[in-house]
Amino acid sequence: MTNNDSVYIKKSLPKNIGKLGLILFVLGAVTGAFGYITDPSRASFSYLTSFLFLLSISVGSLLLVAIEYAASAVWSTPFRRMSEFLASSIPLLLLFVIPLFFSLQNLFVWSHTDIVANDHMLQAKSVFLNTPFFYVRVIVILVIWSLFYYYIIKNSRQQDISGEQILTKNNIKLSVIFIPVFAISLTLQAVDWIMSLEAKWFSTMFGVYLFAGVTCSALAALAFIAVTLKEKGYFHSKISKDHFYSLGTLMFVFICFWGYIAFSQYMLIWYGNLPEETFWFMQRWEGGWKFVSLFIIFGHFIVPFATLLSHPSKTNLKKLKFISIWILAMHFIDLYWLIMPSMHSSGLHYSFSWMDISFLAASVGIIIFMFNKMFERYNLIPVKDPKLQRGLDFHL
Repeated sequence: MTNNDSVYIKKSLPKNIGKLGLILFVLGAVTGAFGYITDPSRASFSYLTSFLFLLSISVGSLLLVAIEYAASAVWSTPFRRMSEFLASSIPLLLLFVIPLFFSLQNLFVWSHTDIVANDHMLQAKSVFLNTPFFYVRVIVILVIWSLFYYYIIKNSRQQDISGEQILTKNNIKLSVIFIPVFAISLTLQAVDWIMSLEAKWFSTMFGVYLFAGVTCSALAALAFIAVTLKEKGYFHSKISKDHFYSLGTLMFVFICFWGYIAFSQYMLIWYGNLPEETFWFMQRWEGGWKFVSLFIIFGHFIVPFATLLSHPSKTNLKKLKFISIWILAMHFIDLYWLIMPSMHSSGLHYSFSWMDISFLAASVGIIIFMFNKMFERYNLIPVKDPKLQRGLDFHL
């Protein structure tokens, strides 16, 4: 760019960042594979949890990119490329979902034809919950997400070279289409991968619940990386506390939204008091799961809410960095709480395993590795985006 205030000098991350990501992924994958050999049923549940954690950050980051384009937001333009980098794992989901396709009988009761044949309720749901249709839904959704990722990111990167504003207009159109597609497809994924673990349970708010958690985790990942790069001097000098205040405010909003949806789902099921609905919450209020349930209320809502409530906390980079890590950890615990009681209802002590750490390490490793790879190849900020200068000059 010709304006000296907008000159971007590309820097490289330390070489050990990429190596760290690769080491975490390899160690997690190897030990996880050993887990599949020794206890395939337990490994399937652990792998599903970490797969959904990876899906949350990658697809949630693409949603943030789409929202930025659709809303024509200015303050977030300098941050957008980081979300693009975090979304780079989306095409890999088509590869990482394969082990789950071989684990359906370890995960889902509805995949056992002999059990379905003797259960009237499962038979009624078999039109939707059957293995061939499940494969089709999952693959089609992952392909759709990958295509949107490819075209939106391709336009963004081409603009760094050509500077053509038509590419921004094209991405606005794609983003407007992607947002409702994302809402529908994520709801289907929530039903397929989590709700159908208890095939007789249902909640009309569950898709929105997962959406809130996914968005919180994507924002937390973005905030953590943005603060870290700012501290290390990788960002433009004009990225100010006003930018981070806006990012912190958006995190605060979605934390409140998650709390509202979580409470509303619980309240409606409690008030309805129907056995086919309440048993799901009862499972999570027995044994050690009671403490996890209370910890999620405290950790996923009260702590982030109190931390991000004041204006100074949103501009304090150390607090913002801490709460970002906290929210990411709580999202994983939330996924764990959603999934694991379906494996063992006897109590928490039957559920924790070293495999949970192995697959989580692999997921975190691939996120770090892909981010580093994208960082090396492309600009950290969209240098020829027509909104960039206004984004850099943003002040409250």
